Amino acid sequence: MASKEARVKELETLMAEPNFWDDNEKAQKLISESNRLKGWTVPYSQLKQRFNDVKELLPEAIDSNETELVGQMLAELDKIEKELGDLEVRKMLSGEMDFKNCYLTINSGAGGTESCDWVSMLSRMYQRWAAKREWKVETIDFVEGDVAGLKSITLKLTGDFAYGYAKAERGVHRLVRISPFDANAKRHTSFASVDVTPEITDDIVIDIKPEDIRIDTFRASGAGGQHVNRTDSAVRITHLLTGFVVSSQSQRSQLQNKETCFKMLRSKLYEQEVTAREESVRAMSGEKKDIAWGSQIRNYVFQPYTLVKDTRTKYEVGNVQAVMDGEIDDFINAFLKEFG
Repeated sequence: MASKEARVKELETLMAEPNFWDDNEKAQKLISESNRLKGWTVPYSQLKQRFNDVKELLPEAIDSNETELVGQMLAELDKIEKELGDLEVRKMLSGEMDFKNCYLTINSGAGGTESCDWVSMLSRMYQRWAAKREWKVETIDFVEGDVAGLKSITLKLTGDFAYGYAKAERGVHRLVRISPFDANAKRHTSFASVDVTPEITDDIVIDIKPEDIRIDTFRASGAGGQHVNRTDSAVRITHLLTGFVVSSQSQRSQLQNKETCFKMLRSKLYEQEVTAREESVRAMSGEKKDIAWGSQIRNYVFQPYTLVKDTRTKYEVGNVQAVMDGEIDDFINAFLKEFG
């Protein structure tokens, strides 16, 4: 942490120089680096100060037999311990892309209408999770189910280390419950897959050749006013070499949606490149990680009992409603501690 604090001071000195903005691109990079480092140093300094305050006042409160104050300070120590644990988890987010914003896409799997409803439930869960972290959430694209729910949805999460945390959710999520769409009230099993891609910035160059893509336009679905529904403003781009497909209908114009699609496609191609490089390094070093991204990662059981269990870490909780309300940090932290 000392080295990070020293680097922050060095950057602050550079930013105070009168010619700092002469090179705008370099200035923006230094500011971005400073903000990332402060994401570590500021919370750590605050926790350290809070701990020292309690350390100083607690003995006096005990000697004075101030029971209520002692209770408050012990509760504060519990909060400090939890927040320090969260900060320790963030130490594991040292990957090349972990600090970036991200796109999170949920696709329905086997299960028909039930599966589409499951996509809607997961979308709500992730939006509530992001809100608890005070991240910005934007719906980039969605396809409605034939009867209910969503066949797919893409969200953009904007916040500190959004990709680093959200990548733990990549994989297949399985739901077991009594279906509200079944008149016989039978239990159904549904699946949805979650994919997470980091948002790359303009300083990273990814060459996309015109002959390697197919661009399709279509009419945007859902609410959005006459303009959205009456013009082919939505855009879908297919990368023919990899099979990657991205689409956007969140913007009002076709040009803006095309730009969003290209950003998402560049992100997918860049992630593929970085992942291949990391796998090559692990292969050369003999490092192995017992994790398969495409496999089922978590079970959500609503009936006949309530349980949410992660198949990778074995972490589980019985309060399924809290999980569906966005309380998923413990699952993510468990994953990062084991596989991060």
